[in-house]
Amino acid sequence: MLRRPRATDSEADILREQQELLAAGGQSTVTLAKRPEKRGAAEAPDAPEEPDQRDVIIIEDIPDDIPTLTPAPPKKSRFKQERVHFEDEDPEERMDRQDTHISAVLSRIIEKDTSAVPVSLPCITDSAFPKVLHRSVIENEGRAFKGRKSIFARQIAAQRAQEAARSVNVSGEMLQASSSRHVGFSAQQKLETARPEPDVKDCAGGPMPSDQGLGISNNAVEMMKIHKENLAKLQAMSQNEIMEEQKKLLAQLDPSLVDFVRSRKCQMRPGSESASNPVHREDFLDKPPAESTLKEICNTVTAQISQRDEEEDTVHLPITEEDLPIKPARDWLHMDKVEPEKLEWTRDLPATKKFNTKKDMQARFDFAGVLIPPTEDLPTHLGLHHHGEEPEMAGYSLQELFLLSRSQLNQQRILAISTLANVLAKAHAGEYISSLKGNVLSSLLDAGVLFLLRFSLDDGVEGGMAAAVHALHALLVSPKDEECLDNAFSWLHGMASFPLLPSAQDEDEDDEGLDEVMKETPKEKEEKKTDHDVARQDVVKGFLKMQGLPRLRYILEVVRPSPKVVLEILEILIRIARHSTAAATQILDCPRLMDTVISEFLPSYWAPTTSQAASSLYGLPVAMAMKLLRVLASAGRHICARILNSLGGKELLSRFVVLEPSEMLLEAGEALRCCTEALRLFAVAASYGQACNLFTDLYPVVMKKLQAASHLCSSTDSQLHLELERVSALIVLLTQVTHTAGCHEELQRGLHSICGTECPPPPPVVWGHVTGLQPTIISSLKSCVRALDSPAQMSIALLLLPSYLLYTEAYYSQLCVQSSFQPLQCLEELESLTIHVLLPLISHQSIQNIISSCRSSSFICNPSLSAQTREFVPSLPGLGSSRLKAFRIIADPTCPLSVLCALLNLLNTITSIHKALVKKASFFSCLLLHDSVLSYLRSCVGAMPTFSHSSAWISRHEHHLLYLLLRLAHKLVLVDPDVAKHASLFHQVSLALLCWLLPGSEYLAHELLSGMIFSLCFLPETTNSEEEVSGLAELQLQERRSRSTGALLHEALDHLPSIRGCFLTHLAHMEPSVLSSRERYLGRTLFINSQLLPELTGPCLPSDWPFLPLITLYERTGLLNGGGQQVDSLPTGSVQSATHCLQWLLVLESWRTHALTVVSPVAKLARLACVFLCSGDLFLEKPVQELTWALFHRLIQPCRLEALDLGSPPPGLASFHDLYSALLTQYEAVSFGDPLFGCFMLLPLQRRYSATMRLAVFGEHIGMLRSLGVSLQQLPIPLEKFTSPVEDSLPLLRLYFRALVTGALKRNWCPVLYVVAIAHINAFIFSQDAVAEEVEATRRSLLRKTFYLTDEVMKNHLLLFRLPVQNSELGFSTYTQLPNIRLRRLESIVGTSMSEGER
Repeated sequence: MLRRPRATDSEADILREQQELLAAGGQSTVTLAKRPEKRGAAEAPDAPEEPDQRDVIIIEDIPDDIPTLTPAPPKKSRFKQERVHFEDEDPEERMDRQDTHISAVLSRIIEKDTSAVPVSLPCITDSAFPKVLHRSVIENEGRAFKGRKSIFARQIAAQRAQEAARSVNVSGEMLQASSSRHVGFSAQQKLETARPEPDVKDCAGGPMPSDQGLGISNNAVEMMKIHKENLAKLQAMSQNEIMEEQKKLLAQLDPSLVDFVRSRKCQMRPGSESASNPVHREDFLDKPPAESTLKEICNTVTAQISQRDEEEDTVHLPITEEDLPIKPARDWLHMDKVEPEKLEWTRDLPATKKFNTKKDMQARFDFAGVLIPPTEDLPTHLGLHHHGEEPEMAGYSLQELFLLSRSQLNQQRILAISTLANVLAKAHAGEYISSLKGNVLSSLLDAGVLFLLRFSLDDGVEGGMAAAVHALHALLVSPKDEECLDNAFSWLHGMASFPLLPSAQDEDEDDEGLDEVMKETPKEKEEKKTDHDVARQDVVKGFLKMQGLPRLRYILEVVRPSPKVVLEILEILIRIARHSTAAATQILDCPRLMDTVISEFLPSYWAPTTSQAASSLYGLPVAMAMKLLRVLASAGRHICARILNSLGGKELLSRFVVLEPSEMLLEAGEALRCCTEALRLFAVAASYGQACNLFTDLYPVVMKKLQAASHLCSSTDSQLHLELERVSALIVLLTQVTHTAGCHEELQRGLHSICGTECPPPPPVVWGHVTGLQPTIISSLKSCVRALDSPAQMSIALLLLPSYLLYTEAYYSQLCVQSSFQPLQCLEELESLTIHVLLPLISHQSIQNIISSCRSSSFICNPSLSAQTREFVPSLPGLGSSRLKAFRIIADPTCPLSVLCALLNLLNTITSIHKALVKKASFFSCLLLHDSVLSYLRSCVGAMPTFSHSSAWISRHEHHLLYLLLRLAHKLVLVDPDVAKHASLFHQVSLALLCWLLPGSEYLAHELLSGMIFSLCFLPETTNSEEEVSGLAELQLQERRSRSTGALLHEALDHLPSIRGCFLTHLAHMEPSVLSSRERYLGRTLFINSQLLPELTGPCLPSDWPFLPLITLYERTGLLNGGGQQVDSLPTGSVQSATHCLQWLLVLESWRTHALTVVSPVAKLARLACVFLCSGDLFLEKPVQELTWALFHRLIQPCRLEALDLGSPPPGLASFHDLYSALLTQYEAVSFGDPLFGCFMLLPLQRRYSATMRLAVFGEHIGMLRSLGVSLQQLPIPLEKFTSPVEDSLPLLRLYFRALVTGALKRNWCPVLYVVAIAHINAFIFSQDAVAEEVEATRRSLLRKTFYLTDEVMKNHLLLFRLPVQNSELGFSTYTQLPNIRLRRLESIVGTSMSEGER
């Protein structure tokens, strides 16, 4: 291979290499080509082509374009890419083709019409044109400029100076002209006539108008002539004319300006009467103004204009060397020439503008996140004016903070991120709701603040990382939320909490119509999403997708930041763990993250701290790290097992449970918090039946701590609150261990049973391990009750009381299922406990005060407590505990949710074991008959609670309170007549509570349906139902008597057990959820999978659950999608299920109307339509038809009929018209002329509803009119609802007339619609209202056709119709002959006079 020539080769070397190339027969890389000369061809087209003598060298593999010298990619033109070129196209031809001659442009020139423009000859001057520049003049003008400059530069500078002087003169003339426009000439002349003094005359005459725009040469002379004419006209006017013109002038001026000037004048006269009275424009116009009024107005307007001009001048006036705060010295480098545009920033800030506060303005914040009012003038030394836009405004906008966060200076980046963190924290607290328009958090998230913070975490400077962690903490974490969850940990089922997941969004729209095999799995959809899409729907999941956990681990492991940053990172991890079980698993799976947390912040040994505030938390126990382990363990039993076994959780528990806080060599508060969180982690593990062998090993230590806790009621330690939390956590631990020990025998029997079901192994703790705890707990409980008498110890006792009561309930609930259970001994203990502890506790004044506060502390009855007072972001849900009022109620020791739930839970358990205590009604009836309790229950009946993350977690505890009250009332209502008086109230509350229960409370819903909803003792109306329904009209069905509503209600009450079984059968799909919820409520710890409740998607049951059997039956056997699939026979038991559902609906509509108020009337009608759509003959069954008639009559009562709005779509349907179309098809197929079905079809045909349904009947389904034989007597709806107001739809009126003329609509076939059609056509053809031409033509045409009808009966009906009469045979009354007005109308259209007989 030949080498390339080098720079050092000589000519001989190059020739030698050429010879070698030719000898080797190689091919040259250069091609010599001849290109023809096109210019010669163009000049002489007939001449023969001569070969071009020019040589063109073409080198292969070398691009045509010259390569750029920089590594940047070549620029591409968007327009060049859009042009289409061919490879063989010659560039010269393309240029010639695109080039156009100048004639193409000149031919389109249109000269301006100057015929009306006056032509003036130029002035004759002695100077030459153009002006001759003399050197002497230029030198004289250039003396004003310092330094050496060229002649041209000095000439340009002089011209600029002249232009600046001319602009100043023009601005002054414009000011005079603007003031003259405001005051006018006529008024000025009259003022001069009224007062000819010199000053007034000057003001009246005003400044001489400017001569700009006259277009003449001698402008000044002409303007002086005009001014003299104005003055002469002023002298010729009288006083009355002046006053009259003044009124006209004041009427043209702005009233506010006139009032302002008048008020200013009145203020100058303090003794005048008008100074204190308001000034009205009418009064001001009635009186002639004073002589100086116009002068004041003129001066005011002029001052405002000049002030505005001065402000503009001050803004745009260039800076000079004298304005510099520091004078540049001559010896400074490059400072010999002042550059104004570069020194603009050195001048003082302009004055703050006084903006109108009603106008929306850009929000600005200081470094603490405080919103700065736009009118506030802050000093510049605060550093709040260092931004480009609106430099006079203090504070930074969000856009400027985002821009500053990308600065190359570390201090600026840290300052911007810290300010954003403060803004986020205050936005979470809701401090901007009343001040700002819009949602700050949503705006920041939409702007990408999460991405900004994630990028900032990668900052190489520790300060930048710390600021980013602080801002991320402010975005994700709500300290009040965590505090509320910690306070509720010791409540009834307070360990469980909802996952903080955003509401699920429907993402299956793209998969509609695809087969199941073609549909993408949720995992595939999640992988396809970008980081932005994920973060927009879920902030926490977006942060995890951006690999936020490895970065936090790096900061903890490598950077080792300050204590504040460490605590914030741990709190961020806690918030992520509360998101979901999947998020908690990602934290555990993150490499070295949990190892770093445990090794650095939960060490096995540590050195004692030498100061109160440690400079570093590394190597010291941190309570927040223990809390992180507890929250992770709450996410699932498998995560808890990994923490205990793989991460050394058991060693941690043994270490921190055994040590006393005083022995931990830590700050006292931090030591107590570490012990408390260790006990809570132990309790969470025990709630899964784990770490119980550790309890048996530490039993002596636990008993010692329990005995020491009984002395806390008399303690006055400064750390008392933390001590109480530690004791409460200890009692929660013992409660969970007791539940676990109670399951041992059941699981032991399950292992030896022959059933093949999977059963977990029994726990290592047995019932004998916990029997010794009960005496100590009961003793501590008695001490708490006695401590209530001391005001100093009352709050301490109320904090510990719920924990002791809950343990006592857990002990006795598990005792009764043990093989060692001794009934007599247990009953004696329960009776002693009731007499010596519970009854004194219930009657104590502190408990009575708590009961009295039920109504005021209720989040269900008080929407203001659960209302959103903070900024809500759907992608970042929270508990909303930043509401100060709600937080204060929860943190209060006297909160009814903690004390009353624990007390009622114990009362229900002991009354279930000791039946005799129920018969002693006086023991517990006082609790239910308390006026505050009854008032609270009545308020709950009419409450409409909202549903959101911020209200669900606290509403769940209130649901427990209501359920326990109802459960106790269900036991006492049979034995206490006083309690039985309020049975109806208890039943209404149970119906309301059933629709409020949230996911995780399915077991409570099952208990309500099984025991209370369908209980006869909660339906006192059974004894007097006949009296209540005696006023109801008897139903007339198909010319025969049917059973009354009272008889139907009595039959329904007799079948209440069957009705209950029907509903439980149709709710069988909820069985897995009910079983999972039951394990939690019954304390079966070995079967609990997670302390995270199911995802919060809505209440357990839909609000229309009473219609559930009908809906299920329709989905199984009905018409799918409005028709197409129909079954000939119903499944077994379908008629019975429909009957039971209708019976229960009749009971609710008769006695519990408030229970169905949450279901709209149109939804009720749509659900009831399932009776007709289920199959061909279900509605023909006698019990179904009787019950449907009764429900239909209640639905069309006058008050309810007005509320029936068919324009709003029923839930689950696009519109009611779709449902009605399916009903029309079904009616034509299987109705058999049934009156019930017919009335149901006539209901939507009322005049006030949409005409589309009437058009569907008379257009697409005209054949159904032959079988729609509902008589006028059977129609339960007033006939006037169909005939009034007059129909205005031309297509429908034409269909009415066509149906009558063609015989499709006859009176003996469809009496109701026959009357409706006659009434509307009669009103239409004889109407003489002014209408459009098309309507009038149709009106005349129908009247003419009616007159020439051959059917005399129909003709008389159409012409002689008078009024609809529902009770008559025809259904309407008629005239004996045509009234005169109708007769004249008919004659005018037909064109002939009518005889007496024709009338």
